[in-house]
Amino acid sequence: MASPVLKRDEAYFRDRIGKIETAEQLVSDRRLLQIALTAFGLEGDVNNRAFIRQVLEGGTLREGSLANRLANKQYHKLCAAFGFGDFPVPRTRISTFPDEIFAQYRSRSFEAAVGEQNNAFRLALHAERELPEIASRSGSETAKWYTILGSPPLREVVQKALGLPNSLAAIDIDQQVTTLRDKMRAVFGASTVSQFSDPARLESLIRRFHLGAQVQEQQASSSLAAIALMLMRR
Repeated sequence: MASPVLKRDEAYFRDRIGKIETAEQLVSDRRLLQIALTAFGLEGDVNNRAFIRQVLEGGTLREGSLANRLANKQYHKLCAAFGFGDFPVPRTRISTFPDEIFAQYRSRSFEAAVGEQNNAFRLALHAERELPEIASRSGSETAKWYTILGSPPLREVVQKALGLPNSLAAIDIDQQVTTLRDKMRAVFGASTVSQFSDPARLESLIRRFHLGAQVQEQQASSSLAAIALMLMRR
């Protein structure tokens, strides 16, 4: 059952979004912008209105546009969904647009609620949604790996599932991709991201992530207990 806050957000979005025709209008309505950004996991940028406007107005059809240059492809998805920079009439005027965006908003809001109790479950839900979509793309495997590296939640899931340290991010990005491919091949028998369009492969990755998260949590607890014991002995 939807919460009262979610219901109010949905009513507000459905009432206003059809009247929004420009990126400037969207970023000027903080509540609408918050809902739009949350639907794409970008809610942390709600105060970066000038940046979001620039992304939206640049569109996605031009190769050099800002949305196409950013490593985090959620900006590209946001830009493509609204269509401000690509079409004379934005997609906000399409009758099914509110359903499309609010379904994503509802899903992200659920993940956030889960994350308040257990962040590992939130990350797993995110990966279960995003990885199959990336895996099924027609682009190169290298591009798919770059997409994962450009998404902090996906990076964390994959690194932890493969038993790789967070310090991986400190090395050259091409070396990161090589390391991930080599480790993926050793664990799954294939180095491709495309393999995760297979639900069984995806489930295996998520299971390994949860195990890695549990081990890390246990190690952290053991370290804290050791510190507490040492302090008590002083």
